[in-house]
Amino acid sequence: MQQSNADKSDLTPTTIDPAINAWNTQFLDDLFMQWKADSSSVTKQWQDFFQGFELGASLEEKQAPALAGSALQARVDSLISNYRMTGHYAANLDPLGLQEIDRSALELHSFGLDKSQLESLFDPGHLDLPRPSKLRDIIDCLEQTYCKHIGVEYSHIENREQRRWLQAEMEPIENQPLFDEDMKCRILRKLTEATTLEHFCATRYIGKKRFSLEGSESLIPMMNELINEAGEDGVEVVTIGMAHRGRINVLVNILRKSYDQLFTEFEESWIEDFSGGGGDVKYHLGYNADILTDTGKPMHITLAPNPSHLEFGHSVVLGKARSRQRTQCDEDRRLCIPLLIHGDASFPGQGIVAEMFNMAHLDGYTVGGAVHIVVNNQIGFTTNPHDSYSGRYCTDIAKMAGAPIIHVNGNDPEACVHAIQLGVRYRQKFHNDVVIDVWTYRKHGHNESDEPRYTQPKMYKAISKMQPITDQYADKLINDGVLTKDVHEQMIEDVRSELEASQVRSKTQPISSSVPPYQPSTAWEGLQGNVKDRSVDTTVSKEVLTKVAHALGKVPDNFTVHPKLRKLLLARKNILENNTPFDWGAGELLSFGTLLEEGSPVRLTGQDVERGTFSHRHAVLIDAETSIPLLTLNHISPDQAKLCVHNSPLTESACLGFEYGYSLGDPHMLVVWEAQFGDFVNGAQVIIDQFISSAEIKWRRSSGLVMLLPHGYEGQGPEHSSARLERFLALCADRNMTVINPTTPSQIFHALRRQVKWSFRKPLVVMSPKSLLRHPQAVSTIADLTDRSFLTVIDDTTTEKQKVNRVIFCSGKIYYDLLSHRETMTNPETPETPETIAFVRIEELYPFPEHELQTILNAYANAEFMWVQEEPENMGAWRYIDAAFRDTFSMNLTRVCRRPSASPAVASHTMHKTEQHRILIEAVGLPTETQA
Repeated sequence: MQQSNADKSDLTPTTIDPAINAWNTQFLDDLFMQWKADSSSVTKQWQDFFQGFELGASLEEKQAPALAGSALQARVDSLISNYRMTGHYAANLDPLGLQEIDRSALELHSFGLDKSQLESLFDPGHLDLPRPSKLRDIIDCLEQTYCKHIGVEYSHIENREQRRWLQAEMEPIENQPLFDEDMKCRILRKLTEATTLEHFCATRYIGKKRFSLEGSESLIPMMNELINEAGEDGVEVVTIGMAHRGRINVLVNILRKSYDQLFTEFEESWIEDFSGGGGDVKYHLGYNADILTDTGKPMHITLAPNPSHLEFGHSVVLGKARSRQRTQCDEDRRLCIPLLIHGDASFPGQGIVAEMFNMAHLDGYTVGGAVHIVVNNQIGFTTNPHDSYSGRYCTDIAKMAGAPIIHVNGNDPEACVHAIQLGVRYRQKFHNDVVIDVWTYRKHGHNESDEPRYTQPKMYKAISKMQPITDQYADKLINDGVLTKDVHEQMIEDVRSELEASQVRSKTQPISSSVPPYQPSTAWEGLQGNVKDRSVDTTVSKEVLTKVAHALGKVPDNFTVHPKLRKLLLARKNILENNTPFDWGAGELLSFGTLLEEGSPVRLTGQDVERGTFSHRHAVLIDAETSIPLLTLNHISPDQAKLCVHNSPLTESACLGFEYGYSLGDPHMLVVWEAQFGDFVNGAQVIIDQFISSAEIKWRRSSGLVMLLPHGYEGQGPEHSSARLERFLALCADRNMTVINPTTPSQIFHALRRQVKWSFRKPLVVMSPKSLLRHPQAVSTIADLTDRSFLTVIDDTTTEKQKVNRVIFCSGKIYYDLLSHRETMTNPETPETPETIAFVRIEELYPFPEHELQTILNAYANAEFMWVQEEPENMGAWRYIDAAFRDTFSMNLTRVCRRPSASPAVASHTMHKTEQHRILIEAVGLPTETQA
């Protein structure tokens, strides 16, 4: 039976459904075709809707209507969206032309479109085009914006405002830089300086490593224009981190290190300055400079020194930037920009990069965003990209931080400069990281003497045919009439003449390397270098201690303290009034508080530091009802300095590097990093080896960083017993750091205070306690804080020296085990009694306390001398102590310890107790009850 028109209309919507969109376009197409065949077959609303398209049709009958919301428009909308999301796949990024360009995601047929519709009119949406516009013009705009020498990834950014801002910055100008002639000449000048320097060094210093920038010279104008762009926005400091490739070029052409100083290093005419050792190769060195930008804005630029462990120095740069922002009172973090330059192999390959991105938005570590430049040579030493990373790009890891990634062809210097300018503006507006991936090539092998054709013959065949970037760009400007060939040749000659004259001077008038590459800032004024006199007064008056203790125990009336902490807070508050012995946590907090009251800020970070791994600190109290945090030590007095306490992510390398960098930025701030357990520091060994222990002798960079590393054998197994004391002692030389194993709260109080009170700065490594945190004998009194300073050696005051026949040197927790065991030796018939055995604690292991120990050796004229430790023989301090006593006092100590082991400790608690008891018996003797 044939249906009536009314029946037919019941099959269609009575109103225009707002859900009609690009996801159900087939329904809209079918409905439109139904209306074309019989207009009465649809409701009145749909008839009016489709008649509107007819009224807006083009004069040409074959043109598709400009249908807002139509099926074809939806397909065009999808095309536009895909260009924004995937246009970078089709971008011309590789200057060598070896990478295949993937246009599959942008083919018209993928969207139900074809070439016959190129002249049809559509709504271009947010594109800066007339409405409507031809499909051909829409595609051309998208191609110019996303598929030429710049390809942008930003669809992964969750923040819609940021995505819209990037679109608005890129699409109106189709991502094409609109530079005037002055800017173009400036770009060429920086390219010329970069290329001429490389060519000069290649011909004058054949075979010497310099890790050339050739093939990637666009980096120099990029960095120069980053500084100019930053200066225009009021930035005062750019702090730079980079590995060795191109560093020499950056030092000279960005930081303006003199040619004379560079060639002095090439000639090695400075070597007498390091006759005793030290220094570093020229492509690891740092520098700083106060310059004027090209538009006359003052700017301080710092390039941090960096070892060959490529990415690790970047965490140091971030820490230093954070410190600088604090001293600038820059809460918006706009005045100091960190610039981190990476390689395409190290960026995805070294895990510390992921650690830094993870820290990027954390309260304790954010720097308001870093600008990252990846110098993408498309090769890592001899390793191809498909063996270096799993993703499509080496920069994929940056997506975890929501950073836009701008890929750019390094053979287009103007596109490179445009990309970096866009990146700086984004960073300043949104305070987020941004990545510029500059696709370049490496003209030589990994270094200038390496033969790359063994492993990359196809790539280097293409490279051999490449015209230098500077020549390409000069030719372009000459052809465009921007300048003449004579002007460019004179530009080259000017640079080369300067190079020639400087090389001649450097042979007869070398620039001494004793001139520091870092001119001391006002923060470092008054601080000295390697000082032998380490005596300093760290005592504090009772009045100051009373104020600090009172603040420790006081909370606002509306703050709900956890019931279990009330007793602790009351005890801390009344330390002075009751003159009661106090524990480790109180001693540590009193040191922080007295420094704050004296005007020295304190930064404490690390794993669970707010409470403390062992629930001993409670520097940050949490309201039991609201979870609002409270730092009581920030409420001592109105004029005090500030305490910053931050729990860190479960990260060692990047966090320790960050804190080391922070300590460089403000030497008058006590900067403390604590590991959850001492062995966790193993994850930051590169930072310890390459920066903390050696930076002073390599780069003349001092640091007062403190590392608290819980250490001690309590039967917790191999992983939570040892902070690897032996490794730190093996790194000690040239008075490069301080290593202590303190045994009382007053000792940690004075050790922390002297880090700030000294007239010099040295890293402090603390073998901090675990069980001693609550040991009834590991306590101190107020007199220990007011009447004396740190003791490098603590003698036994319970014995008469003339009666002692055995002196046991020890360090750390084992002292209390020995003390407890000695108290069991009460049999007068045995040769070993409490009166005949003395325990001498070496609290400061390095520098070796020679004078103090000599005094003790002289006092015990009738005794034998022994070293006792709880670590295995091949670990702990034994081998260091043995060598020190032999070399200093010509004395051979006997030793008692665990047997040599490949593992720090046993797994069984019972076995641990057996081993520990054996050490005590060997050192002190059998207890009385055992002898009986």
